[in-house]
Amino acid sequence: MKKLVVGVLVLLAALAAYLAFWPVPVQPVAWSATAAPGYQGAHASNTRLAGLTLIQLPPGEAGPEHVVLGRDGKLYAAVASGRILRMNPDGSAPEVYADTGGRVLGFDFDPAGRLIAADAVKGLLAVDTDRRVTVLADQVNGDPIRYADAVVVARNGRVYFSDASGRFAPAAWGGTFEAAVLDIIEQRATGRILEYDPATQKTRVVVRGLSFPNGVALSADEQHLYVAETGRYRLWKVAVDAADLDAGSGSPQAKVLFDNLPGYPDNLMRGDEGRIWVGLSGPRSAAVDDMASKPFLRALTLRLPRALWPLPKPYGHVFAFDDSGRIVADLQDPAGSYPQTTGVTETAERLYIQNLHLGVLGWKPR
Repeated sequence: MKKLVVGVLVLLAALAAYLAFWPVPVQPVAWSATAAPGYQGAHASNTRLAGLTLIQLPPGEAGPEHVVLGRDGKLYAAVASGRILRMNPDGSAPEVYADTGGRVLGFDFDPAGRLIAADAVKGLLAVDTDRRVTVLADQVNGDPIRYADAVVVARNGRVYFSDASGRFAPAAWGGTFEAAVLDIIEQRATGRILEYDPATQKTRVVVRGLSFPNGVALSADEQHLYVAETGRYRLWKVAVDAADLDAGSGSPQAKVLFDNLPGYPDNLMRGDEGRIWVGLSGPRSAAVDDMASKPFLRALTLRLPRALWPLPKPYGHVFAFDDSGRIVADLQDPAGSYPQTTGVTETAERLYIQNLHLGVLGWKPR
């Protein structure tokens, strides 16, 4: 019995040492998370996103993270394989339009008809009308673009895109989801928004100091950018002419438009009638918020099996706002039958609901 007790104590000591000291790749910092508001007010719980019609993707394809209706009337979808698929609006006749060899998370079309892609592995890319893939930018001022995420092209051709993490490149840390988890756990706010000017072929920093900046959209007059800051549950409004601005500086050129959202904001896409759609890829967790001021506990979670990580539960949620900052639509699926809703593509007839991991693309009539 004495040997058994000693053995148990040794095992417990070894476990405690492992949980306390085993190296992890993050160096978390404390931050303050406001108590989650829950589903109330403009985000009152509803089931308007339930019962989507599903388009089956080709075998082996999944994660239509970003979807755009092209000028040719076709749907383009960036999927986890690194390919960009093209299909009819009903999902028929799918084909591989391009394969970047990385992972495109966001894309847009420029005035010349090129597809401009934010590839989390390769950087900012252009897919010409002949489907040739070229790199437009993979560094800024000598610093690598580690996690190109979302992109929007202005009418003048300038490209605005997010570099979500200055610390964790998906190619080096197991993929886009894994790198995103590491960055959000660490909370060092190393993300930034960049501008690429095709006239000069130069890239500059618009704003920095963001915790995993994700979706990017332009205001109607194209004088401001809307930016989803996934790691801190908020949306920013940033002047396009800001120059290497620190988001936390208090400058009037960068203001929080929506704070303390009930979930993690992801893609931003402009729809019809002045709407800007937001996807919330998952709901808030009280356990995660409670660890905001406890960096040691956040590091400890990475020493646990992945099944014990406090990841968001399945929940579908998207909403839309206008340029005045008023929420004009809110659609939810509390049952989580279509979870990890990264964004919305609005066409004249349908709302296509983007997602992170599923092998289907859901839609509902407008």
